[in-house]
Amino acid sequence: MVRASILLIALLSLTGCIRGQPHNLADACSIFEDRRSWFKESVAAEKRWGVPVAVSLAFIYQESSFRSRAKPARTKILWIIPGPRPSNAYGYAQALDSTWADYQESTGHRRARRSNFGDAVDFIGWYNANSYRRNSIAHHDAYNLYLAYHEGNTGFARRSYADKQWLIDTAARVQNNADRYQAQIDDCAQELGKNWLQRIFS
Repeated sequence: MVRASILLIALLSLTGCIRGQPHNLADACSIFEDRRSWFKESVAAEKRWGVPVAVSLAFIYQESSFRSRAKPARTKILWIIPGPRPSNAYGYAQALDSTWADYQESTGHRRARRSNFGDAVDFIGWYNANSYRRNSIAHHDAYNLYLAYHEGNTGFARRSYADKQWLIDTAARVQNNADRYQAQIDDCAQELGKNWLQRIFS
């Protein structure tokens, strides 16, 4: 009986650590109410890299729909048999192995994990800050930042996205999501910034 109780507690603890997606992915305030620590981590990334929280959130929505262990869908062999994945992208930000290694080396954050939201949102800030430095893309310009994120800054400079209408449409969607998130955050940032004691007495 005691052993069964211990096992049950361990399983409950484990499932508590493995949390699914937030309930309402279209609402930044709802996302951060579900995941209070994410707001603090997103604000910290904005302060460090200058990229607005709304932009980083829109990137994560597009890349992984807020799934911590997201991977690209497998290709199909003969339209049926699962084949290899098109890339080694992984996690909230769908960062490639090589780009993530560059981030770890550049920031000294060698224990950073792609499945950790705080690390992923910091990575997005870092990458977009590089896009500002290399291609003069404004921090709030989610449309062009996303094109550079997808194509790489060298590819962006060469306009490798110009004949990819699907990517241009996706970048426009990221900008629209960033704009919506920003309007929502403007309404709830003050409340989200309160600690538990302030919330009780507010």
